Amino acid sequence: MDTADPARPMRADARRNYERIVAVAKEAFTADGVDVPADDIAKRAGVGAGTLYRHFPTRDKLIEAVYRDEIDGLAQQAYDLLEELPPGKALETWLATHVVYVVEKHGLAMTLKASVDAGSEVFGWCRARLHAAADTIVKAAQDEGTIRADVTGPDILRLGHGLGSAASKATGEDTTRLLTIVLDGLRKQ
Repeated sequence: MDTADPARPMRADARRNYERIVAVAKEAFTADGVDVPADDIAKRAGVGAGTLYRHFPTRDKLIEAVYRDEIDGLAQQAYDLLEELPPGKALETWLATHVVYVVEKHGLAMTLKASVDAGSEVFGWCRARLHAAADTIVKAAQDEGTIRADVTGPDILRLGHGLGSAASKATGEDTTRLLTIVLDGLRKQ
């Protein structure tokens, strides 16, 4: 997303620079926190500071872009899994992916979420994107007859977050067992 004119599509080289900056920033934020100097991110991305600032005039804009990219990737996995697997298996896999995401990205996600205003356009977009993905995968599994009719997309998101929080303090075996218990509870009797 070029901040200069969002209605105008980016040139291919500008898109590559944008994506590289976001990917490098995500790595830097994960390793060193969100206070990494912007010039360091530009250098690691192989772009000049002017290129970074043209796309992200403030640190907040860069943090928002990384947060949006993280959430977009998680949401897109739901749609991708529905193309590859039967809906019930896609839901199981996506819930497990959500748990792993919460465990592995907890620090980064919490930092990014804390840095993005809950009332902002980016936060609203991320919430809508994730909820739409969850609703889609739940509906597909319900239509297949795999899960109960009273389960909602937000239920799956809350369960994934809760399991991820629990898994961060559990063994891999315990996490698998907890995930199995939750999945059994979701299944249509």
